[in-house]
Amino acid sequence: MRGMICRGLRLELVAGIGFALAIPALAWAADTAPSLATQTTLSAETRDQGGRTQATLAVAVTGADGLPATGAVAIEDHGKQIAGVALDAQGQAKPVISLAAGAHNLRAVYQGNTTHQASSSDFSGVHGMTASSPATNYAVAASPATLSLTPGNSGNVTVTVTPSASFIASLGGNPGFITISCSGLPDQASCTSTPETVEILPSTTTATSNMVFVTEATSGMVRPLQHSGSIAWAFLPGALGFAGLAWCGRRRRWLSRVSLVALVGIFTMLGTTGCNPRYDYLNRGPVTNPATPAGTYTVTIAAQYNNGVTATTETTTMALTVQ
Repeated sequence: MRGMICRGLRLELVAGIGFALAIPALAWAADTAPSLATQTTLSAETRDQGGRTQATLAVAVTGADGLPATGAVAIEDHGKQIAGVALDAQGQAKPVISLAAGAHNLRAVYQGNTTHQASSSDFSGVHGMTASSPATNYAVAASPATLSLTPGNSGNVTVTVTPSASFIASLGGNPGFITISCSGLPDQASCTSTPETVEILPSTTTATSNMVFVTEATSGMVRPLQHSGSIAWAFLPGALGFAGLAWCGRRRRWLSRVSLVALVGIFTMLGTTGCNPRYDYLNRGPVTNPATPAGTYTVTIAAQYNNGVTATTETTTMALTVQ
């Protein structure tokens, strides 16, 4: 009997060791499981818009299972990133970019994610026409076109403004100034440009600005403040009772005076204790800010030129992913 018990214990020990060794192996296999292959397509349609060429791109990314992918896509021109965009729930995006005069060779590059592999589209050749209005003939691009951050971190994107020869000529030898800005950021995120305004001189071929994107992390557990309303309601019956005594005792001066004194005391206490919002703030502290919500966002970067009479704006997009 003793031998049977010992053999049983040994079997259980071996089984336990095997199970313990199997768990990391299974976890490693899950982490290293191959993600789905993807297919990325791109088509471009150009048009003249206010004397400049705009290209409307149609991007689609599909997984090997036939379902749409999610994440960020970079738009390249001759292998250089110029814009980025976030895919929607259908795995599609339709960015609109401005093109400088000349030939362009565009390609969409899907960055991939934890469940989908990266992929690239075929090249699509388009031609940018010379602007009929020189004042609007400049292009803006962002590199890198996709940026991935964890809450609390920041990242840099270089914004490049490329003026055409006709734009330079329209300045008449004077400097031109173009202001850089961004829009479409998620909550708890911001961007700043250095310099905020780039200067275009007769000798300028490209002008750059460094755009810094900042996200916020939660500094601690979010604690809702205790509102004074519920405590005030608790005192309301007593206050009404004292008010009734004051009204009923209008023929008895001593009772009326006591009731009025009590009422003053109640409301003084409400204003100087925990029912006061300032007291709550000073003694319990402010509510902490939430972190920047996770997701992939399309951020619009604008470059605006103002000649004192009219203002023109060229835009591009970049994809910001918050993990």
